[in-house]
Amino acid sequence: MQQSLKRDAHPTTSTTATQLKDIKKTLPLRVLSEADWQHWITKGYVIVRQAVPAANVERLVEVLWRFDEKDPNDASTWYAPQRREHKMKELNNTGMLEIYNHQALWDNRMEPRVYGAFVDIWDREDLWVTIDRANLNPPRKVKGNPNGFIHWDVDTSIRPLPIGVQGVLSLKKQDGDVGGFQCVPELFQHFEEWEKTQPADRDPMHPDMTGLAIVNIDMEPGDLMIFNSLLAHGVRPNHSTDRARMAQYISMHPAEYDDVGEREERIRLWRERDHPKRDAFPGDPREWERYNTATAELSPLGGKLLGLERW
Repeated sequence: MQQSLKRDAHPTTSTTATQLKDIKKTLPLRVLSEADWQHWITKGYVIVRQAVPAANVERLVEVLWRFDEKDPNDASTWYAPQRREHKMKELNNTGMLEIYNHQALWDNRMEPRVYGAFVDIWDREDLWVTIDRANLNPPRKVKGNPNGFIHWDVDTSIRPLPIGVQGVLSLKKQDGDVGGFQCVPELFQHFEEWEKTQPADRDPMHPDMTGLAIVNIDMEPGDLMIFNSLLAHGVRPNHSTDRARMAQYISMHPAEYDDVGEREERIRLWRERDHPKRDAFPGDPREWERYNTATAELSPLGGKLLGLERW
C-alpha cells in the first residue's frame, strides 16, 4: 500500500504501460484542442485556460489567507516562519500550505472542466484525484539563487521510465516578476538524445543545465497547467515587490478501486480532514482543518474521484 500511496504526493505515478506522450487517442478530446494535445505530447505541459470559475478562485484565496493566519492587506504578516520543516529541503520556505481537504479545494477538484482535461491526458474516464495542498509564496526578502531550482520529481535513471502527471491551478496572476512554475521543454522533447551525452553517473533527479533554456510560464487566475512528471521543472522565486503567488496543486491518475487499503485511506483523509502520511507532506501541527472545517460535501463526480463510488 505504501508504494501505491505515493500517488498522493508529487508526482502522480501510474502502473499504466504506455508513456503519456505516446498515447494513441481513443476518446474524443473534451477540453484540450488538437493544438493543445500536440503541445502536451511534445513540450510536456499544457495550460487549460479558465479551468475553474472566478468565484471558486476568490473563495479559495480567502480561505488560504485565513488558514495561514496572514493578512492580504498587510505585507508585514507574510513572513512568519513555516510551521514544519520539509524533508525535501528544496521545498523549505517555498510557501507550501498544509491544507488538503477544505471544501474550497474540493470544489475545484470536482469542476467538470478540470476532470475533462485529465480525461484527455490519460485517455480514460476512471480517474482518482490527488489529495494535495496549496501554495502561498510572498515576495522574496533574502537574496539567494535568483533563478530558483530545476529538478525531476521522478528518478529518470529507472527503466522503463516512470509515468505520471502533475497539475497546478493558478489563483493569482503568475508572471516573470511573481515567479512560480518554470520548466525545460526542450529537455523533455529531446530527453533520449540528451541522455546519451551525459555521464553514466549523472544525477537522475537534477539535470545538468549546460546549454538548456528555462521557460517561465505565465498564467492567469483560474488557469490550470498540467505537466508530465518527466518534464524537468522547478519554482522561480517571487521577485515582485508586493504580490503573493498563490496556487492549488491538482492532479488525477487512473483509479484503483480494488486497492482497498489505498481507497480506505483516501476516504479517511477526506472524512477526518487529515494529511497524507508521507515525507513530502509534513502536515499542519495546528490541525486547522480538523478543528475549523466540516468534511467537504462531494458531488457525484467528486465521490468517484475520491473512491467512495466505483466508476
